[in-house]
Amino acid sequence: MSDTQADEASNRPDATEAPDDPKASRLKQLGYALATIVLIVLAYLFLWPSPIDPVAYQPPPAPPLAGALAPNDRLQSAEIIAAGAVDGPEDVEVDAQGNIFTGTADGRIVRVDLEGTATTFATTGGRPIGIAFAPDGNLIVADGFKGLLSIDPAGAITTLVTKADGVDLGFPDDLDIARDGTIYFSDASSRFGPGEYLYDMLEARPHGRLLRYDPRTLETKVLLPELYFANGIALSQNEDFVLVNETYRFRITRYWLTGEKAGTSDTFVDNLPGYPDNISSNRQGTFWLALFTVRNETGDWLAPRPMLKRTLAKLPGFLWPQPQPYAFVVKLDEQGNIVDSFQDPTGKHLREITSAQERNGYLYLGSLRNDRIGKYKLP
Repeated sequence: MSDTQADEASNRPDATEAPDDPKASRLKQLGYALATIVLIVLAYLFLWPSPIDPVAYQPPPAPPLAGALAPNDRLQSAEIIAAGAVDGPEDVEVDAQGNIFTGTADGRIVRVDLEGTATTFATTGGRPIGIAFAPDGNLIVADGFKGLLSIDPAGAITTLVTKADGVDLGFPDDLDIARDGTIYFSDASSRFGPGEYLYDMLEARPHGRLLRYDPRTLETKVLLPELYFANGIALSQNEDFVLVNETYRFRITRYWLTGEKAGTSDTFVDNLPGYPDNISSNRQGTFWLALFTVRNETGDWLAPRPMLKRTLAKLPGFLWPQPQPYAFVVKLDEQGNIVDSFQDPTGKHLREITSAQERNGYLYLGSLRNDRIGKYKLP
């Protein structure tokens, strides 16, 4: 072999060396890409600031669903009203003619007539949540973005309250109105507004308030500060006390308005089997409590783990523990005893009930994330 031939032979590819495998190359590139994504995600989870500053909270063990709380399917017989015509009818109110009023996710107050036809009564431009008629006929609205509002029969809107004690209302939620027109209402959270309420749950700090608005003096007073997501509001039959739900403590707090205990508070019901949302009074000694859903084992497990909660708050909502579809209304007496319950454990007919109003022998049922109003005939 000549020197030239030897050089050419040395430059030829080794017959035993396999050519580059395109599939192997693509897999290697994919592996690099996935590793980069993982590093970015880890950097985000551990280095990016969390939207919450959580503390540990150890919830009590959930009570058994037994006795008056035993599962039943009573609400599966409820009539469905305005299906598909209302989006998130959080609270409901019924006028003297039987028309139903509710606030929806797109900022409207919707009126549903006796035929089930829904029309727009007013538009707040925010998120109307709690609603109730005042003695003068105006509809009072706790709007999560706009504050405490008054809407006259023609649909004209007047803003009543946007702050209390120099602090802006962060999340006006529910209300009840005394016979003299005094309005008791809740500011669920001064830190997190509508759409962020789960942040409030994870943070486990008391950002909520119970307030009173006097329409004669136009003054607003904070009755109770530092509540754990102040939600539903209901006055007693004699208006000697007012109740406020603390959703993320699974309890109802009572504030005394008259008598020797006036100006003090105590626990009315503790360790509920679900998340208390709104509460209403029939002013005859009965309270109707709407439970958004039953207790969540994962949520209870997370509650005392602030580091995990801080990280979870950075993730998209669909990765969070999801509430079980469930319809749950509890009947209470004025001593705080659980008398009865009405449920749909399947969540297929009604689910995630956020309000229950008794009118003329029926319960009218609202929901934060459903497209219908329930009407249940009481036994």
